[in-house]
Parts: sequence; C-alpha cells; structure tokens
Amino acid sequence: MFQGSMVAIVTPMQSNGTVDDNALSRLIEFHISEGTQGIVSVGTTGESATLSVEEHGWVIQRTINLVEGRVPVIAGTGANATAEAIILAKHAKAAGADATLSVVPYYNKPSQAGMLAHFTAVADAVDVPMYLYNVPGRTVVDMLPETTAALSRHANIVGIKDAAGGAARTKTLLEQCVDDFVVLSGEDDTCCESLLVGGHGFISVTTNVAPRLMREMCDAARSGDAAKAREINAKLQLLHDAMFCEPSPCAAKWALEQMGLIDGTIRLPILPLTEASHQRTLEALAAADVQVKS
Repeated sequence: MFQGSMVAIVTPMQSNGTVDDNALSRLIEFHISEGTQGIVSVGTTGESATLSVEEHGWVIQRTINLVEGRVPVIAGTGANATAEAIILAKHAKAAGADATLSVVPYYNKPSQAGMLAHFTAVADAVDVPMYLYNVPGRTVVDMLPETTAALSRHANIVGIKDAAGGAARTKTLLEQCVDDFVVLSGEDDTCCESLLVGGHGFISVTTNVAPRLMREMCDAARSGDAAKAREINAKLQLLHDAMFCEPSPCAAKWALEQMGLIDGTIRLPILPLTEASHQRTLEALAAADVQVKS
C-alpha cells in the first residue's frame, strides 16, 4: 500500500476565509514536482475541525481531480461519532480517494474495546483501504499496539499513522501487526528514526514546506543509509520544531505564504502565526534551503 514521503496538506484559504481553489492547484503541482509520494487531504493540518461538511467533501473531491492519479490521495475521514466517520468514508470512496485516514475518536475518550469496535464498524461499512490515525496529544487517549494489531487483521485496514512514541512504538507495531500492515510516522521530529527501524514512511507537516528534502531523507532512511538520512534530518530539525512553535498549522501556512504559494489565512480558533515567531520560522526555512520571497 501507500508508503514513503507523504504530506498532510494545508487547506489554502482566501483572505475572506473561503477555500482558495487556485492556491490548492498550486500546492498540488508543487508537491508532485518536488517528489511528494502521497497527499493527505483534510487531515488535522488541513483544518478538518473547522471546515463545514460541504467544504470537507469539496476539498477532497477537488484534490483528487487536481492530482489526476499521479500520486495517491488519502482522504481524512475521522470523526468522534462512528456514524459520521462512516458517512465521510463513504463520500471519500465515491469521490475516488485511494484510501482514508481515520483518527481515534476525540473528546469521547473511548476504551480500547471502544476503539476496536469503532474502527471495525467503519471498515465493515465501507470497502476502501483505511489507515488508522493515533495521535494521543490531540485525542487524549492512546490506541495501544495490541488494539492496532487486532485491527490490522481486518481486510480493509491497511496501515496506521502513529504519533505516539516514535521509533520505539514503530518497532512494536511492526512486531505485533500482520506482515503487510503499513506503519507510518506521524511525528515529524522522530520520523527519521522511525524509518530507520523499519517504518514505511510518514505523513508530515514539515513536508508542506520542504517536500524535496523530506523525500530525500525518506529515501535515504528506507534504503538503509542511516548516516545520510540523519545528516539530512539535521538540516530539517529547526523546521520540524518551527512548524509546531504555535498551534498547527499556523506556522506552515505562514511559511507557505512567504514562499509565495498561498495566503496565510487560517480559521479561528487558531490564530495566525505571531510576529514573535516569524524570525524563528524564517531561520528554520533557511536552514532547510527553502526559498522565500525577497
């Protein structure tokens, strides 16, 4: 299934707050030309929490249309209501998404048995490849490896984006899940080490602004060249940190605006990147050889 260097792409917006179709097209072409191997549409970084249901569906469909099959498109379809997650997954399948990304239900604080039942119900209802998404920093609860291992045996559940525990968690998942289950890192600052213990790729915020370098790091790590992968990742470390210096994705959007790709507009309750973080972000972009407008 889909592996490698994938982007949790931002949803560009015009200054009036509406989704910016022209900027979305620019971003898609930018990523394909720079070597991004998969696009995750309307995940957390795509502001799924503040898009309307209509916007959510439109952005996924538009992204699929713009990509034209050149790279896989994974649609964010997670929800804390199982019935809603099923509806979103059905729409993604109808739109032509290659796979879905479904987050652990947030706010509800489900038990491990509840998570197992939730994802099983979605996978049973919609015949489309599903990636699980475990991000306890946002959902409050951690889907444990044994729960993931049980879900990995479902024919429609093909992988996980895990943002809990870095390389150690990656290694545990690889050991406990079925052999063809795809383990992707969801933590930018630990994704290199996760790859080096056998992870299959990552879904990244940093890739929004440094896609070529992230692809090069991914390729080096997956080919077993640890020295080169770590050398590249060292150039990216300031950027990994800067992308989360304030609530995401405000730093990624501000950086993309400096690169001339989008307007940096973001929706409340997330605020635009504060001026205090501008210089730090510019220095991180320079360290990763990312060009900005003069």
